[in-house]
Amino acid sequence: MRRGRFGRIVQAGLLAIGVCAALAQTASAQDRRQNEPGKFDYYVLALSWSPSYCEASAERAPNRAPDQQCAGRPFAFVVHGLWPQYEKGFPSYCQVPAPRLDRAIVGSVLDLMPSPRLVFHEWDRHGTCTGLTPHAFFEAVRKARAAVKIPDDYFSLDKPRTVTPAEVTDAFVKANPDLARDDFAVVCDSKRLTEVRVCLTRTFTFRACPEVTQRACKLERMAMPALRGG
Repeated sequence: MRRGRFGRIVQAGLLAIGVCAALAQTASAQDRRQNEPGKFDYYVLALSWSPSYCEASAERAPNRAPDQQCAGRPFAFVVHGLWPQYEKGFPSYCQVPAPRLDRAIVGSVLDLMPSPRLVFHEWDRHGTCTGLTPHAFFEAVRKARAAVKIPDDYFSLDKPRTVTPAEVTDAFVKANPDLARDDFAVVCDSKRLTEVRVCLTRTFTFRACPEVTQRACKLERMAMPALRGG
């Protein structure tokens, strides 16, 4: 009896080891897939409400000089990034070290992403996962941005507002007739509108993205700081 019981314990232990090894092998395969440039399902175009970014940055470090995005002309929505996505999850840092960016390329995109530091970061973390060259990636950023119309009212927001996520959603749907409510998410921090994240196919048409929309802002109302100077 003792020997039989011991045998069952050993057998169970070996089975557990086998399961763990299989899981580890599966995880390893998943990791390899996620790190393969060009292997993804769709894009997320993240549009940051610049006044919220600048206000939050000033709160975190009140004595630090503002960066280029917050010290220059007042921006409304700017491109935070163009992010390759899987139906579940996303790749990042697919080439380490990342291919170097030419400063001419950085300068060419500052009208959309008004911070060189942001441009370098987004290329390293997300651009390298697209399988595109730096030039082609930032051309893709420009095409993605051109696919989304920002509501006109947001370019001249001269006073702070309190808005609901639904109001921002309605404004984007009205400005973009082909954009469905399942194609994007309005995102907030603990009190402010921070971003609108729009899901696009690899040919820059709108598409549904349940994993993105389920992370939409849950606040009843959120602050929308005015453009600086307003």
